Amino acid sequence: MSKVSKEDLFLFNQGSLFKGYKSLGCHLLGSFNKEQKKIGANFTVWAPNAEYVSVIGDFNGWNSAASSLQRLESSGLWSGHIAEAHEGDCYKYFIKSNTGEVLEKADPYAFFSEVRPRTASKIYSLDGYDWQDKQWIESKNTKDIYSSPVSIYELHLGSWRYFEHDQNPEFRGVTYHRLAETLPQYLNDLGFTHVEFLPVSEHPYDGSWGYQTTGYFSVNSRFGTPKEFMYLVDKLHQAGIGVILDWVPAHFATDEHSLARFDGTYLYEHEDPRQGYHPDWGTYIFNFGRKEVSSYLISNAMFWLEMFHIDGLRIDAVASMLYLDYSRKADSWIPNKYGGRENLEAMTFLQSLNAEVYREFPNTLMIAEESTAWPKVTKPTSEEGLGFGFKWNMGWMNDTLRYFEKDPIYRSFEHSTITFSMVYSHNENFILPLSHDEVVHEKKSLINKMPGDEWQKFAHLRLLLSYMYAHPGKKLLFMGSELAMWEEWSHERDLPWGLLQYPNHSGVSSLVKDLNKILVSSPALHELDFSHEGFQWLSVDDYSNSSISFLRFDKERKSPIIAVFNFTPIVREEYRIGVPTAGEWEEIFNSDSNIYGGSNLGNLGKVISDPIPCHGFPNSICIKLAPLGAFLLTKTSNDA
Repeated sequence: MSKVSKEDLFLFNQGSLFKGYKSLGCHLLGSFNKEQKKIGANFTVWAPNAEYVSVIGDFNGWNSAASSLQRLESSGLWSGHIAEAHEGDCYKYFIKSNTGEVLEKADPYAFFSEVRPRTASKIYSLDGYDWQDKQWIESKNTKDIYSSPVSIYELHLGSWRYFEHDQNPEFRGVTYHRLAETLPQYLNDLGFTHVEFLPVSEHPYDGSWGYQTTGYFSVNSRFGTPKEFMYLVDKLHQAGIGVILDWVPAHFATDEHSLARFDGTYLYEHEDPRQGYHPDWGTYIFNFGRKEVSSYLISNAMFWLEMFHIDGLRIDAVASMLYLDYSRKADSWIPNKYGGRENLEAMTFLQSLNAEVYREFPNTLMIAEESTAWPKVTKPTSEEGLGFGFKWNMGWMNDTLRYFEKDPIYRSFEHSTITFSMVYSHNENFILPLSHDEVVHEKKSLINKMPGDEWQKFAHLRLLLSYMYAHPGKKLLFMGSELAMWEEWSHERDLPWGLLQYPNHSGVSSLVKDLNKILVSSPALHELDFSHEGFQWLSVDDYSNSSISFLRFDKERKSPIIAVFNFTPIVREEYRIGVPTAGEWEEIFNSDSNIYGGSNLGNLGKVISDPIPCHGFPNSICIKLAPLGAFLLTKTSNDA
């Protein structure tokens, strides 16, 4: 008996079975035993070069001869029904290759797995969860995400906050259920619109943070069951928070129980290490030109979006997929058929992935972590683009952090570093990332990157965050940055929540909260993120004062916001900038406010324009710039 139809076989081999999780892998049939556990299951696995395949598990004493599978025509798939299989049983595929090699493999399509260090798959049904997020789904489907405010809190599940175990007070750890009871309220309090989880798929090594995947369809078993993860997503949606997952189709772990040499041959990966092995990460690279691999990966993307109501996928390491010579020496890569370095098969795969996702889930955030100048990453596939919705702006991140790490005395010589991003800021649909990658591996925490004494470090951090929120583009901040944590992030401990008892640290948290509130309530700061019409320089070349100022506009150009930044610790008593409209301008944000831990220098909440030409406008305002201060002003009166 098999759930795999002839159409499934055809589509799988053609690279077009985009919901393979509905028929491949293990599927319970719905009958129950006396313990009310589902029994009887179909198993289907791809092993085209195998001589013999069976299922071994708790239900047959791990006997390789007890539950053999049958080859399905010439598809490379093996399938069969096992009446004794129970929900919750552990299992693997026993594979004898055509060379006589014997392997025991976890199910590539398994929905659940044993907790590390054990490696078997577990029979699990995803049916029966009662979703309560209808209002969120309906709202999402009517929203234009590109003109909406997007502020993403990037989070590693295992190290955000530890909880005491209800039955064992000595245990402190993380569960999906406990996160569901605390994380939504925290994100609402801070005003974030989305949370982005580092990969939640099964992985054996904690220190890989999920980026060396072994179970692409299997929810991380460390923190609970798939339905408990559904509950977490559901609670976030009920709180109005979107959920994004980091997703890793670029490469996979070499662990022998997983995809590596799955049927005794290089099936999911290239055989030639110049194409199939990643020297930086010690992982195998997917063979994107193999149609069955394309079916597998696109099915996995669709799986998270459909079965777990995920709102977006951030695709990791896209640059490593696009370039055949990525991080390789001159003699360690193979050119494409035209002699170039572009991975044409990976490009086709990404275009197919994005086209299919947007066809069925048009409001998904498909985000590329792409660090090069590859053209048209966020342009539609119909325009020869890769078809992503968004791209991380790694250039902005690198330039901004390099500028902020310099002593202010030298910044006048590096002024173009902080202004250059505006040259290309509208070439793609950018997200501005201050991510986990910038606060690990001896790169220092954000606040410890900042120069100066302790006061200046905090002022610099407030200035950095303010600059990000004012700059065109959607926002992303890694967990702990809102606490101004001194130590680098470590996956082995939770965040230092005790810092919030200190005014400087709680001040940074309050600043993030207010910046999110202003972002959401101010159309000028989000409606035209991806249009030149939403931005205009006021002062771009004031290198002697290391200051910049610019205008942000909403679609109707009725409520512009002026952003002004002083990148030095010197007070500018009378700093003049042009304004597009005469009258009173309200200071709606000052990063030097005492509520954030600043010195409280500012403009008493408002300033009135003078008929003095400046920056191409007939009127201007004269403001006081606090040291290392950022200011946002908006028009409150039309009086001349």
